[in-house]
Amino acid sequence: MAFGQPRIEYKTNAQMRTMHEAGLVLSRALDAAVAAAVPGTTTKHLDDVFAAVLNEAGAKSNFLGYHGFPATICTSVNEEVVHGIPGSRVLNDGDIISIDGGAIVDGWHSDSARTVIVGTADPEDQRLSDVTRAAMWHGIAALATGKHVGDIGAAIDDYVSSVPGKPLGILEDYVGHGIGSEMHMAPDVLNYRTTHRGPKIKPGLCLAIEPMLVRGGIETAVLEDDWTVVTTDGKRSCQWEHSVAVHEKGIWVLSAPDGGAEHLVPLGVTPVPIP
Repeated sequence: MAFGQPRIEYKTNAQMRTMHEAGLVLSRALDAAVAAAVPGTTTKHLDDVFAAVLNEAGAKSNFLGYHGFPATICTSVNEEVVHGIPGSRVLNDGDIISIDGGAIVDGWHSDSARTVIVGTADPEDQRLSDVTRAAMWHGIAALATGKHVGDIGAAIDDYVSSVPGKPLGILEDYVGHGIGSEMHMAPDVLNYRTTHRGPKIKPGLCLAIEPMLVRGGIETAVLEDDWTVVTTDGKRSCQWEHSVAVHEKGIWVLSAPDGGAEHLVPLGVTPVPIP
């Protein structure tokens, strides 16, 4: 601790390369889970599909057993925001589901989430997912160009506020985080603009950037399972997340096979592989 603030873990290039290995396994596992998210399947099936990819790669889940969590992914459907537990729930046409998972390789963690609209998409749900995903990429781009971690939340907030149409809410109860030898580490990564600048961005910093947006109010509640977070007004929500590393030459999205190039280059940022 320094002046009451949790210590930030800065990684070496070798450690970040191992985190990228974990991120690549995670990306493949999410690919499989997303492909399996079709009408009539259960959220438990998505968990089984995801776990099978990790097992085949020899990676470990950082969700399973985390403070007692009973699965390898979180499956949050419709009004469920985060931390939904996979089970017997059957996915229906038009559901929106956020699939959040992680992997560990040689003690180093990755964390990423994607949102899927099952079957036929409601245009407003598609807009919600598209805006959340784009907001995440604007936040990641700010990690490359900003000076402080607070610049990420400012960029996310500014982008969401600029989108025409009905305003979307940015959740404040749940935020991004540092990642490395543990899944959740300092610093917190807010998804909204505040006067707090946060720690300086410097090489070795690895963050999980994960905006969560809602179609209604931003108030949430936790269900009786002590995990599942829902919107109190029952409106639908969405989450997108990537783990990102800062190194001497630039940034690299650890949980994207191309380091994030497809989405960052149009924003004026060219990701650089970890040396």
